[in-house]
Amino acid sequence: MGRWISGFAVPDDYELYGTEARINEDGKRIISTNNGLWLTNLEHGRRHQPMMLMTMRDNIKYSKRKQVRELGYQRYDNYDAIDVPFTECIPDDYKGVMGVPITFLDKYCPEQFEILGDSRYHDGKTIADDINIINGKKLYRRILIRRRKQ
Repeated sequence: MGRWISGFAVPDDYELYGTEARINEDGKRIISTNNGLWLTNLEHGRRHQPMMLMTMRDNIKYSKRKQVRELGYQRYDNYDAIDVPFTECIPDDYKGVMGVPITFLDKYCPEQFEILGDSRYHDGKTIADDINIINGKKLYRRILIRRRKQ
């Protein structure tokens, strides 16, 4: 993905720091970020392209990700779902709820998956405690998804 966003205008009292902050030719305070991502629900060609995925068994056997090969798919301590630590490791044959990285969002195909919420907002409400905990350790925030029937 290229870096094509020139930046965001911020209020005059916003502290400028780092190499990504500047004052433009009009005197506006601008910050740029390299960890921002624009997502849309507008129709476009890639939105309906399903991800090519392997089965859970094949992912555990053949994944290039050591974590998946060695640990498989772990279950959350406090929610009935499995954790999928890498988007390319989403199993094609799992029918339950999965917690996937936010990088899933730019690959999301609505015919393939249903987005249920995230690790802080799900089941129609915001919750106090994140559900993305395995063996007592809190993970990065996850998007909760389920495969659609095909």
